Amino acid sequence: MSGKLPAGFVDKMKDLLGEEEYAQLAASYDEPRAYGLRANTLKIGRDELAARLPFALTPVPWAADGFYYEEGERPGKHPYYHAGLYYIQEPSAMTPGELLDVRPGDRVLDLCAAPGGKSTQIAAKLRGRGVLVVNDNHAERVKALVKNLELFGVRNAVVLNEKPERMLGAFAGYFDRIVIDAPCSGEGMFRKEEEMMAQWERHSVAVCAGMQRELLEQAAAMLAPGGKLVYSTCTFSPEENEAQIAAFLDKHDDFDVVPTGGAGFAPGRPDWLRAPWTGGGAFSARAAAAVAGTARLWPHRLRGEGHFAAVLQRQGGVPSAPPEADAAPPAMRIGGGGAAERTRSGRKAGLRAERPRGGGPAGPGAGLEPLAAFERELLRGSSCAELAGGRLVCYGDHVYVSPEGLPGLHGLKVVRPGWYIGTLRRGRFEPSHALAMGLRMEEAARVLPLASADGRALRYLKGETLEVAEDEIVRDRADVTVKGYCLVGIDGFPVGWGKWQDGLFKNEYPAGWRWT
Repeated sequence: MSGKLPAGFVDKMKDLLGEEEYAQLAASYDEPRAYGLRANTLKIGRDELAARLPFALTPVPWAADGFYYEEGERPGKHPYYHAGLYYIQEPSAMTPGELLDVRPGDRVLDLCAAPGGKSTQIAAKLRGRGVLVVNDNHAERVKALVKNLELFGVRNAVVLNEKPERMLGAFAGYFDRIVIDAPCSGEGMFRKEEEMMAQWERHSVAVCAGMQRELLEQAAAMLAPGGKLVYSTCTFSPEENEAQIAAFLDKHDDFDVVPTGGAGFAPGRPDWLRAPWTGGGAFSARAAAAVAGTARLWPHRLRGEGHFAAVLQRQGGVPSAPPEADAAPPAMRIGGGGAAERTRSGRKAGLRAERPRGGGPAGPGAGLEPLAAFERELLRGSSCAELAGGRLVCYGDHVYVSPEGLPGLHGLKVVRPGWYIGTLRRGRFEPSHALAMGLRMEEAARVLPLASADGRALRYLKGETLEVAEDEIVRDRADVTVKGYCLVGIDGFPVGWGKWQDGLFKNEYPAGWRWT
């Protein structure tokens, strides 16, 4: 594969690394790439996951919940993947989420979030507390982002499909943590995705650098005093890495680099802040020295692909208190990401912006009685809002639990204003798949527990009707009948809904999620 590397890239890397180290880098392209997955600790502990999976895992040194698996294994074809117990992720890509130092209760922004690797990693570290706002300005990519958050069972995430500059009014100084996995020239991904080599010459490093500068400026405006911002790329280009950080520091004297470290990480290169690779820009001594505290992940020095990461901290004390939550933002537009729910006819529901029904977010009123009845019947002593620690809001027929402390989102393209729990139609509440994936088996009063060794588990994931004896439906109270929505679990982990009647179990697993 090393023989396919673009000539311009080869010349540049020889100049930067020297002939000897470049030879080591080039040799790495002829070695097997690394494969990784990350445990979803919202649902399962890392050690328990390793013990349960039928293939060998070895820890990723720089990722607390990350593992390597061997080429040839198929973790995407295991029931635990459909239960959201792990995320398949390239090992080096786990770095930004680790460096972000997320704590439960933080307000966190993933600015360039799709398809959701960093977002799900952050959500697990939040432990269901605080606010996670995830954004991507590509409508099609947002679909995968929504699905991965739902698969992980995330209850406290808001999904936007916006240009970052449009977010500044709502989120100025709001976030404790921000991660920017910036669009880049992709040089670090050549081994993982060979098509990146063909695209490299069409990708202008200068254009990427311009976008990155804008993203850093926009993110800085949304970071609270004392907050941390992680900037990362998957390229080796100093124009997109050290030079970006040095230029940012020279413009923002209230930010400092927090030195990073990790098994196999190499330091940033102040000596690369020179022409021609940085456009001849001049940087202060402070900025030049600081970039040595950034991190470079080289594929010839560790088991992973190429990556760069910098941790920037805003000076100041404890991050400011969150802005007053907007009780009912009538101007919120739901949609724009292509992920709006569809009616049974297949037509997009539209999700018109409305004030929450039934008395607003403070509590269910008459309009939400079908939901309240569902909760009394199927949940064990808690409402959806209590489980998520948020407030109920409705847009059209769609019901969400929105995180507390969220500012008004007037005029923004909001794909999900919180945990999507279902729809109100014709006097009935229909629970969403996201609700099933966000519950735990012990939180439901009526469940069908299946074992992964039971052939019916795979048949359920394929969308088939099952034969189920009445006594297999487990109910926690005498007043809970066998009929109605039933939470299906595989080895104790929810995977979806179904309904039992006369020995048959009607499958409610969504068509777009089914095992193929």
